[in-house]
Amino acid sequence: MTDFDAIDALLATARQEVPLPDAAERRVLREELNLSRAQVAHVLGVSPSTVGGWESGRDPAGEVREKYAYFLSRARARVEERTAPPGTAAPAEPAEPAELAEPIEPIEPAEPAEPVGAPEESGADGENARDAGDAADAEGAVDEVEVLARPRACVLCGGPARQQVAGFPQHLDPAECAAPAAPAPPPARDSGARTPRTAARPTGRPPAGGDRGGRGGVPIVPVGRRAQAASAGETDPVARAVAEALAKHSGDVEAATAALVRRAIPDAMALLDHTRKGGRYDIVAHPWLPDVLHKQSARGADQIWEARPKWTRPELPPGTHEVTALDVNGAYLSALKTHLPLGQLEHSTGDHHDRRRAGVHLITAPDWEHDAVLPNPIGSRDEPGPLWVTEPTLRLLLRLSGPKYGLCDPPEIHESWTSGATENLLEKFRVALKDARDRAIAEDDEVTLTYVKAMYSKFVSTLGESNYNREIYRTDWMHLIRSQAFVNLWWKAHRCYDEGLLVIRAMGTDELHVSGDWRGVFPEGRGVTEVKVKDTYTVAADGEGPTGGPAPEDG
Repeated sequence: MTDFDAIDALLATARQEVPLPDAAERRVLREELNLSRAQVAHVLGVSPSTVGGWESGRDPAGEVREKYAYFLSRARARVEERTAPPGTAAPAEPAEPAELAEPIEPIEPAEPAEPVGAPEESGADGENARDAGDAADAEGAVDEVEVLARPRACVLCGGPARQQVAGFPQHLDPAECAAPAAPAPPPARDSGARTPRTAARPTGRPPAGGDRGGRGGVPIVPVGRRAQAASAGETDPVARAVAEALAKHSGDVEAATAALVRRAIPDAMALLDHTRKGGRYDIVAHPWLPDVLHKQSARGADQIWEARPKWTRPELPPGTHEVTALDVNGAYLSALKTHLPLGQLEHSTGDHHDRRRAGVHLITAPDWEHDAVLPNPIGSRDEPGPLWVTEPTLRLLLRLSGPKYGLCDPPEIHESWTSGATENLLEKFRVALKDARDRAIAEDDEVTLTYVKAMYSKFVSTLGESNYNREIYRTDWMHLIRSQAFVNLWWKAHRCYDEGLLVIRAMGTDELHVSGDWRGVFPEGRGVTEVKVKDTYTVAADGEGPTGGPAPEDG
């Protein structure tokens, strides 16, 4: 293949991004066909919360975008068939000449149908215009077929082709396109007739779901230097534990749930070990920790400030304000993705921050001048002077002091206890719990949902000096994960402020009160990337206080 042939082949594979309908129409099409998010997510190889995000305005990319566009296109056609008046024939899909269908199809960005999201033509005029356009396109395609003076490499199979279409060398007969190019590949095991790959799939990409283990795949696990098929328990320990508990208690949901909650801590540790198999880093479960991470008394606390917010806006503009209290789903579950120190913490001094390390830092926090509209990043703290903060809090302050935001001065770092860190140490553990949670929500499985929540919440709360979990003693991790949850809530408050909403209150890890069109900022639902309504109330202009619903509790 010459350089020019390679360029032609590259251009032939170039694809335009498939357009999608707007978010509202995506949800309407699915609901018109009485399909659940879980059903759509299953065939597309994604989670139900991902489909919910697409229906809230986020757009997929890559191959899954093409599959989603195809689903929406066919769904729209099916809805139109159902709503068409009796006796009205459904519009026929555009057809191509048989001899040109196979060579041209791989080069087109999608199969020969109208682009998803394009305006539909209706009535006799629309049908005539569409038929005329199809005929013109077919005629133009035939005129562009040229006979080559010498064979050139087919852009589909690489074999010698004597024709080119629209400047691209290719076989016009699919049977010829299936012929092997030199050097010939090894003979197929199956001696029967087989359909060429280029005819079966319009793109040169691997089959959908191939990277994630499609529905027909068999999961495998490493065993020593080999791999073997995984059992159901190895691939999904959460589902196995729930099934065993229900069987043990003869289907009694309440008894099974209570039993699972009681064993949530050891099961979480077992799941952590399971997800850490083959991991790049070993977990140091019982490192030496400095005094700042030890309790000062039996019932006291250590010296780490987690920056827990408990903030209320001091005043509101004149007028009546409809306030929505939002509940952030899975706050601690999302916070498992944070920079965690790997080994024993090491001491350092000086006003310097190494982003490759993580731990706790003694800082003098900057003044915060925006308390009228946003909570202080270090939380509700009245005591002056230096304080020990965690890695997430320090990174938040450093980011807000940078040129992009410029909301405060940089914090002054006096000393630190840090170690080399990674943000993905608990990522497989987090994803396993998230996937189990998503499946439980999709299947309305409250047993699994309660069990999973107990696993990740108790895992975080017992990482420190706890008698309930002797397998790991990482007080530093406990503080960092909690602080990351607070930081995540702060960024949600800032996002609302940035979108023009009024931020009214921010409390704990998961409660945010706002006034304004919050649905334009966050998707609504039960997924970890979504929020749900906890309460609604009205703050009147005359200062009479909230009305319209019970006042939310702190926490």
